[in-house]
Amino acid sequence: MKQNWWRSAYKQNHLVFKLGISILFVGFGFRLLFSQSPSVIPDVSDNNIDTPVAEKNVKPIPLDVSESPKIELNHIHPKDDESDKCDILDGEWVPYSGGAPYTNNTCRWIESHQNCMGNGRPDTGYINWRWSPKSCELPRFDAKKFLETMRDKSWAFVGDSITRNHLQSFICLLSEVEDAVELFHDKDYKNRKWQFPSYNLTVSVIWSPFLAKADIFEDIDGVSSSEIQLHIDILDKTWTEQFHTWDYVLFSSGKWFIKTAIYFEENTILGCHGCEGKNFTDLGFNFAYRKIIKNLYDFVMNSNKQSTIIFRTSTPDHFENGSWSTGGTCDRRVPAKEGEFELTDLNINLREIELPEFEKAEARASEKGKKLKLLDVMPLSLVRPDGHPGPYRHFYPFAKDKKAKVQYDCLHWCLPGPIDQWNDLLMKLVVDD
Repeated sequence: MKQNWWRSAYKQNHLVFKLGISILFVGFGFRLLFSQSPSVIPDVSDNNIDTPVAEKNVKPIPLDVSESPKIELNHIHPKDDESDKCDILDGEWVPYSGGAPYTNNTCRWIESHQNCMGNGRPDTGYINWRWSPKSCELPRFDAKKFLETMRDKSWAFVGDSITRNHLQSFICLLSEVEDAVELFHDKDYKNRKWQFPSYNLTVSVIWSPFLAKADIFEDIDGVSSSEIQLHIDILDKTWTEQFHTWDYVLFSSGKWFIKTAIYFEENTILGCHGCEGKNFTDLGFNFAYRKIIKNLYDFVMNSNKQSTIIFRTSTPDHFENGSWSTGGTCDRRVPAKEGEFELTDLNINLREIELPEFEKAEARASEKGKKLKLLDVMPLSLVRPDGHPGPYRHFYPFAKDKKAKVQYDCLHWCLPGPIDQWNDLLMKLVVDD
């Protein structure tokens, strides 16, 4: 499955290529005119974020993202003709008989909603696939080598619940060599810290779904009593106050930005997203996401701490026949074929912020001697609709009634599962490269 074009569209910086008219005179009276029509790439360039006008050309995104229309991405972005360099994202999922590197019995750090085996999921085929790049090898995560390399280091995963999902996979993989010792957790277990004593490696997870200061009024089931109050000019001190203690920091965000929110700047209401009935300018979530990502990179560039920064791209969901709140399901048992799942408008919009902003920050990082890396998990995740908990986010959901109506989780990932191979990519980024 060709994936090079995911990156090339941004490397080309959305230039519009135009071929001029070439005139060739041949012989004594023959003239042939060769011309080619312009090849135009739709303009998805970065806009000025300082005014609401910035988002005027961006299509509004439905609040229920699972029902967003799906678009053929290769109709938007050209393919990359540069094939000399191996691209680990240009590949496919192939059958693998080696099984999972851990199970719910060997790792005690899997949260119940991602413990698909423990919750009674009857099939195990979803763990028997490996991502295989076409023209190079992607080694499996080597926990022993990773721990040796990261001796006396500190790691942090900062973001939302998918970040926490990823962190659990990371901890489980490392715990196959030495079980992690938990040093801290808050009352909701959203912020936690572990240590691998023999290696003096610490790993933290920080729940910061917007990466910025946000007042959130939701209960444990995600039901809101009021709009989120998001300060787009203030990064979340939950992580900024600890940043100087970390050697490696993985940031990720995205999906929370579609929620209804009031946007503040300098403690004054600037506008909102999705706040129908209020007398505020609807700036769109794109406006806030771009602003905060820029602030994140500014903070990193201006920090005295020489940490290695990894930005993980947003991830797909695979709801079919509905959404999280309208009975959507994900009952597939094998990876999808090419073209079965395309990016939703939401994911396109997120990537059109994430990738260009990363590219600009990468150029600045090179000048400042900072280490900045992109962990792009979208291409290999998009074709794994079989890897979500589905109804098995609940404990044996059909034990009493085989036809019971159960809410499906088609956003987070089973552990073990496809998400483990995000860490194969991560190891290549920070250890093998």
